[in-house]
Amino acid sequence: MRVNFTVNGRQQEADDVWEGESLLYVLRERLGLPGSKNACEQGECGSCTVRLDGVPVCSCLVAAGQVEGRDVVTVEGLADFAKQREQHGHGGACGTGGGCSKGVSTDEAKKWAAKPGDSQTGEGIELSNIQQAFIDAGAVQCGFCTPGLLVQADELLERNADPSDQDIREALSGNLCRCTGYEKILDAVRLAAARQGEAV
Repeated sequence: MRVNFTVNGRQQEADDVWEGESLLYVLRERLGLPGSKNACEQGECGSCTVRLDGVPVCSCLVAAGQVEGRDVVTVEGLADFAKQREQHGHGGACGTGGGCSKGVSTDEAKKWAAKPGDSQTGEGIELSNIQQAFIDAGAVQCGFCTPGLLVQADELLERNADPSDQDIREALSGNLCRCTGYEKILDAVRLAAARQGEAV
């Protein structure tokens, strides 16, 4: 079958997709986006986390056919996605109108588009707040789990601008890291939240 969907603001088409093929396989092998890591293939480790219509999912558990007409954001598009969100006011802190955003809607997500000059892999663009915080806090070791953690943490900070330690732990509970004791990762999310608060 042929699958048409949006990935990091660009329309993509995958041909000859078989019914058991995962979104993770399509992203890595067909579209050349290796950021989402293939680890457990059982939805247990979170290394393949992407956003599907704004919601974090393990791409190894999503059948490629399920993303027809939908919007996917991978770690490669995270910085540009965050920039678009800032410019257009999607997500982030709770507004004064009562209630918090629950993520970016499909219609809103389809309005942003990566600039033609940017590479498909996200190289050469300014890092998002959470990506820079991971570097500054020393939260990256081998890096295998990092893409999934970044995507998950970005979504957390979109819906909760001032998360407690418990909020952070709960949001990242599905993302395993075998190198660290998680403290630097928690520090990175705290740092990103603090910087996000200062920018408002």
